[in-house]
Amino acid sequence: MNDDPSYSPESLLPEVVIARENAVFWMDGHGRWHNRHGRFEHKRIIDYFNRSIRRDRDGYYLTQVRGDIREKVYFPFEDTPLFVVGVIPADPLRLALNTAETIPLDPRSLFTQADRLYQQRGDDRIKFSDRALMAMAPHLEESAAGLAVRVGGRTYPIPEHPL
Repeated sequence: MNDDPSYSPESLLPEVVIARENAVFWMDGHGRWHNRHGRFEHKRIIDYFNRSIRRDRDGYYLTQVRGDIREKVYFPFEDTPLFVVGVIPADPLRLALNTAETIPLDPRSLFTQADRLYQQRGDDRIKFSDRALMAMAPHLEESAAGLAVRVGGRTYPIPEHPL
């Protein structure tokens, strides 16, 4: 038995890497997947792609096992491949990501850019989808200093980051 947490039977398979410029699919600035035939429409496929997003030093990629190989496909995306798709009412608020991960809302890591709301997590920019932004609306305030979020009885300014 292997005690390495990164170990899985798939990790033993030979790996085929597909460069970003050779990927046959991409993600637009709203988190929607596309290929040469158009926008993906099947929820199960979309969910599978989103759950398969990973990141390493070379960027974001999808991984899957195909037969006796592990495919790693770096893909093009506009802005970021990580999206908040839901807000879970809790104390503190939790954010549901397109990757099926949930993370706490970090009011100090929020920022806006070009009228879009983001949360920074390390090197990852996580963009709020329109639906998630609507769910955040009760927690957002406009003041003379700009946009702010009110959570846990405190108000945190949300800075604007220039493009």
